[in-house]
Amino acid sequence: MATHTFEKELIKAKFIKRYKRFFVDAETEDGTVITSHTNNTGSMKGLLEEGRDAYFLHHDDPKRKLQYTFQMIDVGTSLVGVNTNIPNSLVYESIVNGDVAELAGYQNAKREVKYGKEGKSRIDVMLTDPNKPDCYVEVKNTTLQQGQHATFPDAVTTRGQKHLEELTLEAQKGNRAVMFYLAQRSDCIAFKPADDIDPDYGKLLRQAVKAGVEVLCYSCELSPQGITLAKPLKIEL
Repeated sequence: MATHTFEKELIKAKFIKRYKRFFVDAETEDGTVITSHTNNTGSMKGLLEEGRDAYFLHHDDPKRKLQYTFQMIDVGTSLVGVNTNIPNSLVYESIVNGDVAELAGYQNAKREVKYGKEGKSRIDVMLTDPNKPDCYVEVKNTTLQQGQHATFPDAVTTRGQKHLEELTLEAQKGNRAVMFYLAQRSDCIAFKPADDIDPDYGKLLRQAVKAGVEVLCYSCELSPQGITLAKPLKIEL
């Protein structure tokens, strides 16, 4: 299975707090308090509990304002990946490697291809083959757990709703349209929309499926060395 390997082993520290949206403080094992950047603009609901073990990548670039990037946190039942740059690249590599059976057999795969009503949106992965309809794959970083389900979103998302509407239009044109939820955790057995958080999103997702949009969710295995695509989860809408 495809793996995102960190350039060096992550540093473990106790999570203290997140603030100003992009800043995270944590205390290393020697008592040093570090301030890290997080690229995750979501709520990270259920993850950010003070005292939990968190993992950070240290950068040697002296030009960086913050020398650390927040990568994952230990919630007890699993490590959970919070770096939102990883899902798109990991899913792309997994598809190219043939690790995603549902999306195998395409001749070409490209990332960040313009599409949509006015060509202003970008699809995360575009699969093409002269003998098949084009396949549009939208990838969503999924970290929230409710019961044994991986759920999305963890906050109201008008952007996510727009993506569902655009995928629905592609399905109606006769193309393949796939919503791919990457659960950056290993402790879930199924996926469902977080209707209690964003009921409009759940409604649109079910409408999209009726229109022909496919839904996939894969879990991950995580360690301080890397994140590996694991297995498909059951979809329960």
